[in-house]
Amino acid sequence: MQWDLLLLIWIGNCCLIVCQLYEYHYINEEKTWTEAQQYCRENHTDLATVSNMADMKRLLSHSAGNMKEAWIGLYDQADATRIWHWSLPGVEFNESNQPWRENQPNDYGGLQNCGIIWKNLKWGDISCSKKQEFLCFDDNNSTKKFHLIQDKKNWTVAQSYCREKHTDLASGLTQLQDEELRKELSPLNNETYSLTGLFRDTWRWSDGSSFSFRHWNLQFDSEQHNSGQCAMTVFDDGGRWKNENCTETKPFICYAPSSFILIKENKTWEDALKYCRDHYHDLVTITSLDKQRWIQQEAKFASTDYVWMGLHYACTLDLWFWISDEVVSCQNWALGEPVDDCDMSGAMETRGEHKWRKINDSEKFNFICSKNRQ
Repeated sequence: MQWDLLLLIWIGNCCLIVCQLYEYHYINEEKTWTEAQQYCRENHTDLATVSNMADMKRLLSHSAGNMKEAWIGLYDQADATRIWHWSLPGVEFNESNQPWRENQPNDYGGLQNCGIIWKNLKWGDISCSKKQEFLCFDDNNSTKKFHLIQDKKNWTVAQSYCREKHTDLASGLTQLQDEELRKELSPLNNETYSLTGLFRDTWRWSDGSSFSFRHWNLQFDSEQHNSGQCAMTVFDDGGRWKNENCTETKPFICYAPSSFILIKENKTWEDALKYCRDHYHDLVTITSLDKQRWIQQEAKFASTDYVWMGLHYACTLDLWFWISDEVVSCQNWALGEPVDDCDMSGAMETRGEHKWRKINDSEKFNFICSKNRQ
């Protein structure tokens, strides 16, 4: 197939298309959380899942009429194991090889569901209600990535502050092992610590997705016994979430089917492309972090270590391009990738950090199709 020729045509007609992956549906009927879940699954996809602040703002901007509050798809799973997450959406926690201080985490004195860091970059746990210095991260400020805020706040209030003033609480192994962070933590003495974006909970999404995004109101206590509780969004509180008994009746929000699908058949890149174009629209294109997060959720269910995407290398032009007309702007390459080479296409890891890798076209993997032009 003459991909170099196709690319020349594409360059002359380039346009950036903003995509919406799914739709929210507001149901102004009073139902318990379980009844609402059943309704959404029968008529749409599931109760609303919210993956980041962009989702949250979109949910708020289309709120229905006089609805004051509504169930979403988050519920506290009784007797579940607490799972560690990062506050910053899209950063996944890996249980192995984390730099915990000796004998940490330890739940000293009761449940401790939030993370701290000492100036030697070792980690520990602390009660989320304890007021402490905290560490914000800023991905839009090239001169200063980290901000140590010495005005003590509890974890939820600290998270809100960081999201309003910067990007989020510092999150992820890459951030918390950054040498610039040592300089920022230098005002602390050896036994003083700072809150980070690390937290753990037993809350789960109805559709089974593992999104770590939380938008609780400032009074929420993650360490109280929440069994039998479900989450609702409160529109006159900026959409912040409140926990409530799941047997209460309230309006609710569903979401519609996503615009992409995982095909669990092993095919070469070109065969995968042909299959998508014959049965759906095209191999999937990723043009935003929001889309990356949703697609990597789908990729987790693949039976191969990688899934093909619609990303291809044009050997004669020395360019990577999406075969569906979008610009290669948002990128998530693994470290050292891509080293340009002929007969290569882009595939996403189905485990770990879901990084992109360049792999020979002849390899056979599962793949993800887009259902329509996005």
